[in-house]
Amino acid sequence: MNVLVTGGAGFIGSHLVDKLLEDGHRITALDLFTEGKNQHVRDKKTKGYFRLIKADISRSEEVKPHFFKNIDWVFHLAGRSNIVPSIEDPVGYHHANVTGTINILEASRYAKIKKFVYAASSSCYGIPDKYPTSETAEIRPQYPYAFTKYLGEQYVLHYHNVYKLPVVSLRLFNVYGPRIRTYGTYGPVFSIFLAQKLKNKPFTVVGDGSQARDFTYVTDVVDAFITAAKSDISGEVFNVGSGGTYSVNDLVKLIGGPVIYIPRRPGEPNCTFADITKIKRDLHWKPNISFKEGIEKVMRNISYWEKSPVWTPSKIRKATKDWFKYLS
Repeated sequence: MNVLVTGGAGFIGSHLVDKLLEDGHRITALDLFTEGKNQHVRDKKTKGYFRLIKADISRSEEVKPHFFKNIDWVFHLAGRSNIVPSIEDPVGYHHANVTGTINILEASRYAKIKKFVYAASSSCYGIPDKYPTSETAEIRPQYPYAFTKYLGEQYVLHYHNVYKLPVVSLRLFNVYGPRIRTYGTYGPVFSIFLAQKLKNKPFTVVGDGSQARDFTYVTDVVDAFITAAKSDISGEVFNVGSGGTYSVNDLVKLIGGPVIYIPRRPGEPNCTFADITKIKRDLHWKPNISFKEGIEKVMRNISYWEKSPVWTPSKIRKATKDWFKYLS
């Protein structure tokens, strides 16, 4: 297949590109390199089936029609992530996550692609009433990031309904693995702990560490994207999770190291736990990497990460203070 991947230099996108190249597909990757890294894809430039293009998808003039010529599958992963920055810059997040999605949808529509797969976010559920949480749960986005990712998903489904574009939306739960970002002031808990591990710093655990997350290994997520693209199913939304949920205390125990406990941030769900009944039934997909196995894979490859600015206790306290500020 001829495949276009937005966010192809990012954490999940670069793993997806790896697998697509391994399977013999021809890849066009778009990335602005605000969160993606050239080092994730630089070695692929020698391959005849790969081209990397720097582009800001929120600017329609940078989403060139010729990028989509003869493209069969589009995987749309580009966008801005993290909660607090989205509260500080809701307009910027709207441009990246909503306008950017519309621009990619429009180009895909005119190119008459065969399948469009969207990286949605489980954050759309907010704090759900039921665990595990199914796709029919009430949508309760708490922050601009979650809201803009959900709006992007609604546009994807709208293009299916109005223009008959073949689409699938995958709501991802707590993805982790090699190449996850370990820099910046905000990020998922796994990123924070890994950065602290790299600098031999204690883990800053929010609250008592009993809160649980559905940690999903990145190669399982990649498999879900490709499975969705190959399927005849269209116009559907699927949860992508690990099939379990694990406490933060379990995570730090597996990574190994001293712990500092800091105040819990308001508005965070006590648990994320995907009901993956639908995707197992309809797409015949299931996760293959256990939580313990996934952590072991990450730790075996820990030398991959650069010695980036660490999440020190002072930075975590600042992030927590900002969180209280914006939610008060």
